Amino acid sequence: MNATIYRSAINIAATCGLYLSLSMLIPVAVNLYYGHHDWKNFLISAVVVGGFSLITAAATQAGPPPFTKKMGFLLVNLLWVVFSLVGAIPLWLSSIDLDFSQALFEAVSAITTTGSTVIVGLDHAPPGLLMWRSMLHWLGGIGIVALGLFVMPYLRVGGMSFFKMESSETNEKPFARIATYTRAFIVVYIGITLVCAITYNVLGMSRFDAINHAMSTVATGGFSTHDASFGYFNNSALLWAGTFFMTVCSLPFSILIVLVVRGRLDTLRDPQIVVFLGYLAAFAIAIAIYHRIANGVDFHDAITHSFFTMASILSTTGMASQDYTQWGPFVAALCLFATFMGGCAGSTAGGIKAYRFVIIFNSIRSGLYKLIYPNGIHAVRYGKITVEQDTQRTVFLFFCTYLLLWVIGSVALSALGHDVLTALSSVVTALSNVGPGIGPVVGPAGNFSTFDDASLYVLSLMMLLGRLEVLTVLVILTPLFWKS
Repeated sequence: MNATIYRSAINIAATCGLYLSLSMLIPVAVNLYYGHHDWKNFLISAVVVGGFSLITAAATQAGPPPFTKKMGFLLVNLLWVVFSLVGAIPLWLSSIDLDFSQALFEAVSAITTTGSTVIVGLDHAPPGLLMWRSMLHWLGGIGIVALGLFVMPYLRVGGMSFFKMESSETNEKPFARIATYTRAFIVVYIGITLVCAITYNVLGMSRFDAINHAMSTVATGGFSTHDASFGYFNNSALLWAGTFFMTVCSLPFSILIVLVVRGRLDTLRDPQIVVFLGYLAAFAIAIAIYHRIANGVDFHDAITHSFFTMASILSTTGMASQDYTQWGPFVAALCLFATFMGGCAGSTAGGIKAYRFVIIFNSIRSGLYKLIYPNGIHAVRYGKITVEQDTQRTVFLFFCTYLLLWVIGSVALSALGHDVLTALSSVVTALSNVGPGIGPVVGPAGNFSTFDDASLYVLSLMMLLGRLEVLTVLVILTPLFWKS
């Protein structure tokens, strides 16, 4: 591979590291405002990371090379590794006494918007540290949408715009220039965050809690400022507000932009949106009915908590209002299944994603029709658009690889001493970037604080694999990639 590509990738990563070091000054200010001594650790981290990044950026400065696919794969992986390492440094130096594996796990969980945590005692944690975790969520969400809309389609491993399957792009781009599109996305992303924070504050959260939970919600991340997550507030209105914003941020941001800027309600007919909202409503209503009958819960409470829970899992946010695994085996099984599914492409949500299920279902149907009428033409469609063979291949490759990694990761955790349920649910929640798993250890009432270093490294890798659409990481591990 051309040395210029290495040099340019390192330069871009160092520049991003410099910007991330500057953002550490916000937790410094937050800790100073609340009179917490942890501000020194963030300041030291900012100076060390900023200095190293500045030197590296200066040493690797050169003209930009042509953006090739190899450059894209290398840069995406390098950026997420750098973000994770830089994000871990202030957590490692903080006063809450995390070892490096725990700090890295927390940072990877934040930047991939997973929401799994190893920290116990969030209610008494340094406010600057809580703000840093939420900021990593929020910044990670921006990166995720940018990857889904611009980078992944080009690399042909994810996204949808390269075969024009987003309903906002059936005939033309929603905006003529990517720069205009990017500005519109940033405005919408910040706007939704502000509206969410204001709503939370009006409905009962403190300003600090509202800001942190808004960043976590819009990024579909899941980190909270309290160990009990949303259950701390015991407020039905907040639960419905959270349900709304988690659902909205699981939709493609390209469609949200067109909806906000142009007022085109027809964009909501995108097949993946219909499918996503359909299984969200079906799962939530089924759980509410079961919860009411099996546990005698008031139906209003049952429907409120079931919709919040399903929106949280399917959006891969991972916030909790109650320990839903205690509602019965049917609920636990359905929640485990929902952990795989995820939201829509081009959103901050993780998981397999709804558009892949649409393509897989239509591919199976087309294959069955082919068995009945061998000489007929049975195209695989996404709405009114025919899905190309390359796209179908990529979808099935992702799906099979995803399941294979789940098996490999689960076996690895089992070999490290974890019970089968904990291993299976921990790996799928990491791959899908959901947060909580199933069971007493990693369920919504637990966390990952008891995991050993090796287990945390395995799960950190799984979170990165899941967030980068699996194939983006695996492709750089092939010998062919490194050949010139």
